[in-house]
Amino acid sequence: MKRIVRIGLAAACSLVVASAIAQNAPPTPEQQAQTAVDQRQAAFKLLAWNMGPLGGMARNRVPFDAAVVKVRAERIAQLAAMIDDLYGPDTTAFADLKTESLPGIWKSKDAFHGKAMDLANAATALATVAATGDQGETVKAIGGVGKACGSCHDDYRAEH
Repeated sequence: MKRIVRIGLAAACSLVVASAIAQNAPPTPEQQAQTAVDQRQAAFKLLAWNMGPLGGMARNRVPFDAAVVKVRAERIAQLAAMIDDLYGPDTTAFADLKTESLPGIWKSKDAFHGKAMDLANAATALATVAATGDQGETVKAIGGVGKACGSCHDDYRAEH
């Protein structure tokens, strides 16, 4: 009887240890790729959230507010500066990932980086113009940010 109890206790301890080890195991390449995609999508959701009021102001659907434009443009510039880092790991080998990122991103990293920096620069210019309070010039600069976004989408984002 004692032997059965010892075997049962050893088995239970082994299961606990194995479970603990499995929970602390390093992520698989697939899990790492999914994390990269999740982070990119989160950043782009934040970019879109910050662009929304700007587009509304540019189309006269939302009252113009230079202070809001300045804050949103500064955020866009900060997020745009992170884009290149978010695309460090090439996730194209994982067919099961749901992403709109095209393989061209990793095939032409310098061009992709340039487009991300174009967005950061356009957003920085927008923040500077917005600080003047000049509505006409600010709306033009909003258009520049929109063009920078669209330029990258044209080359590196899949249509759905």
